[in-house]
Amino acid sequence: MSKSIKAVVLLGLIGLSAACARNVNDAAVEEFVVVDPQPITVEPAFKGKFK
Repeated sequence: MSKSIKAVVLLGLIGLSAACARNVNDAAVEEFVVVDPQPITVEPAFKGKFK
């Protein structure tokens, strides 16, 4: 095989291994989302027309 074909295959293998290694590291990081609940409010009570 010519040197150019070997170089292309070598670069392809290096790129493939780098891509796989990056995905493994991303999978190890666990992400989570914290959701704040809505505050509970008390509705005003009806106290009559003039109170």
